[in-house]
Amino acid sequence: MELVALLSTGKGSWGQVAGLMKKGEWEKIIIVGTSFAKDFTVAGIPFDFVEFDSDKSLVQLKKDLEKKLKGRFDGLEVALSIASGNGKEHMALQSALLSIPVGVRFTALTNDGVVML
Repeated sequence: MELVALLSTGKGSWGQVAGLMKKGEWEKIIIVGTSFAKDFTVAGIPFDFVEFDSDKSLVQLKKDLEKKLKGRFDGLEVALSIASGNGKEHMALQSALLSIPVGVRFTALTNDGVVML
């Protein structure tokens, strides 16, 4: 399964995403974030980075993400981490993915490992 993870400002949630990347078995990883998140790296784990402008309106952000993400997925559903970000970013990303269309399975790293919710 492919992992799509939202990274926004504030590095506190970056550990959650890094842990998902390390502990999960992903066919592909796409990190979606602002220019602030360009500094994000996880040693030895390749990923694609899709940048967005958080100052855009919700509708414009959704359209921008849909355009940038369309054609990047091989499967019918993706694992989605939205541990980072705010409500507008969460809504725009989820709406963009569903409009592509791909199904969404929320995922998180817990004490028991990677969990699909």
